[in-house]
Amino acid sequence: MTVTVNGPLPPGSYDVTVVGAGVVGCAIARELARRPRLRVALVEAQDDVGQGTSKANTAILHTGFDAVPGSLEARLVREGSRQLAVYAAESGIAVEPVGALLVAWDEEQLAALPHLAEKAVRNEYGDARRIDRPELYEREPHLGPGALGALHVPGESIICPWTTTLAYATQAVHHGVELHLNSPVTDVSWRDGTHTLTTTRGTLRTRHLVNSAGLHADTLDRHLGHHDFTVTPRRGQLIVFDKLARDLLHHILLPVPTALGKGVLVTPTVYGNLLLGPTAEDLDDKWATGSTAEGLALLREKGARILPGLLDEEVTAVYAGLRAATEQDDYRITAHPEQAYITVGGIRSTGLTASMAIAAHVTELLADTGLDLGPARDFGPVHMPNLGEAHPRPHQNAQLVAADPEYGTLVCHCERVSRGEIRDALASTVPPRNLDGLRRRTRARAGRCQGFYCGAAVRALFEGSRA
Repeated sequence: MTVTVNGPLPPGSYDVTVVGAGVVGCAIARELARRPRLRVALVEAQDDVGQGTSKANTAILHTGFDAVPGSLEARLVREGSRQLAVYAAESGIAVEPVGALLVAWDEEQLAALPHLAEKAVRNEYGDARRIDRPELYEREPHLGPGALGALHVPGESIICPWTTTLAYATQAVHHGVELHLNSPVTDVSWRDGTHTLTTTRGTLRTRHLVNSAGLHADTLDRHLGHHDFTVTPRRGQLIVFDKLARDLLHHILLPVPTALGKGVLVTPTVYGNLLLGPTAEDLDDKWATGSTAEGLALLREKGARILPGLLDEEVTAVYAGLRAATEQDDYRITAHPEQAYITVGGIRSTGLTASMAIAAHVTELLADTGLDLGPARDFGPVHMPNLGEAHPRPHQNAQLVAADPEYGTLVCHCERVSRGEIRDALASTVPPRNLDGLRRRTRARAGRCQGFYCGAAVRALFEGSRA
């Protein structure tokens, strides 16, 4: 098992290198790890997996009911949703099948619901149905006044995005993929059948290259002479409400979509909170993940109409993520056989759902570019820590606590995180490199006090593991 963070990159050449360790890049690396003949590298600019778009989305496991029929995204979301649901159940990744309501607030939106139901059928999802106003308010009694009806999509679920990315990375590394963190790629050249990647940690050589660099996929593409698309960072600001607000909502509440995306929604999270957002702001800065007063005011205005009681609840946190929007509504997954190169661009918020199907698709494209994959092997399941509220947490398992009292000693009381969970995360295959990484693996410091009570104890455990 190899995870490198500092020092020069190892010598020699890889068969395949994947640039970008977000949820899609990690899924591709995991899929390639099924081919034991290959030497595979996963290269990430930051100090942890899932540090970009993957850590800051709305965490919905989509059915693909509203994708553009016939598009690559529609197919991969449809296939990936089924695959990820099975994988999550095997791996212990938190998923809750809460269903969604696409709410119509005026006559124009109401008239659009039959078209959306037809679109769902064209996307091979036949369970969406229109419900009238009385049933809508029976299902969601706290919904704001004035809604006229909705499209019920029972198959939509919520999922833990942090654990999903980490599960892929863990299996990839455990089965031979070499993960190189803190390795931003500054240049790429192709000569004599080899890609040479220049990074801040030295040079890496590889026969085949997969560009899964997210917001920076167009930059990497241009290094190899391609100008097929431009990534426009689309900022989505979100507000996280306290767990006491959870009883206000039973489904994911979706607006009728626009050209800019699915719009502002209200959704439960697997961690027991409610989420309001996102905004959709096209920017020039690919690092602009700060929240703004204007953005949060807009969200509160929208939230006041959708779920008025929500604004009386306590806010736990606000955050912003950047989605990789391009000129087209579809994914930009392109093979360049003459360069043994695959571009995986324009993967927006549905990338979490589609990740396993994207990985299989990219692997097929690699074979088409001349890569001899060799025989495939099956993986045993990876067992990830449960971060969701739908199933018992470790401190609630009497047998586990009796066998190891560390699981019964709470460190973070807001999120009920034990010393045992923190210890396990710090000793894991892909351990956290900072306190934020530890939070994504355990939920420590993610609660209503935001680490005010537990911060010193969590830091002491983290620093003690690095001593």
